[in-house]
Amino acid sequence: MAGGAVPGPDGALRCPWGLSTEDYVTYHDEEWGRPVHGDDALFERVSLEAFQSGLSWITILRRREGFRAAFAGFKISDVAAFTDTDRERLLADEGIIRNRAKIDATLANARVLADWPEGELDTLIWSHAPDPAARPAPRVIGDVPAITDESTALSKALKKRGLRFVGPTTAYALMQACGLVNDHLVDCVARQR
Repeated sequence: MAGGAVPGPDGALRCPWGLSTEDYVTYHDEEWGRPVHGDDALFERVSLEAFQSGLSWITILRRREGFRAAFAGFKISDVAAFTDTDRERLLADEGIIRNRAKIDATLANARVLADWPEGELDTLIWSHAPDPAARPAPRVIGDVPAITDESTALSKALKKRGLRFVGPTTAYALMQACGLVNDHLVDCVARQR
């Protein structure tokens, strides 16, 4: 079936996108679609999805450790305290994507989130998870949407609370990456994990 699960290096069927590089195989098998909780962990995912906007995810994945080092492990309280000197350091850091608008959004988002009660980001994001029973497992890549009603609602909720670079497509990518939805193809070995 065109666009369906394909055999990986071990013969197990996987989503086709998860086989193009070793980095993707590991990310696909061990992370993508698994539940992520905790405000700092979700802040990292929101930030990385924003940096990915307009780029390939592999570009971000291969620089993730650089992002973590540059952004203090994405600890919200630490990033919220970054100064103009930190901003200039980030703009010069070759280990990350040096996009001024995305860096500024990440810093602004941390400042907004630092004022939220602990657990509020987690609760807000997960409140937009659709009922898994209402979503049939995708058979082919073409069955996987880029935007859903839930991602549009999540985007609006995050923007209303002051977050930036969180459009509906970015929100859906976040939902996929953090396990709010399971978009592994029906025959994919990772779907049942």
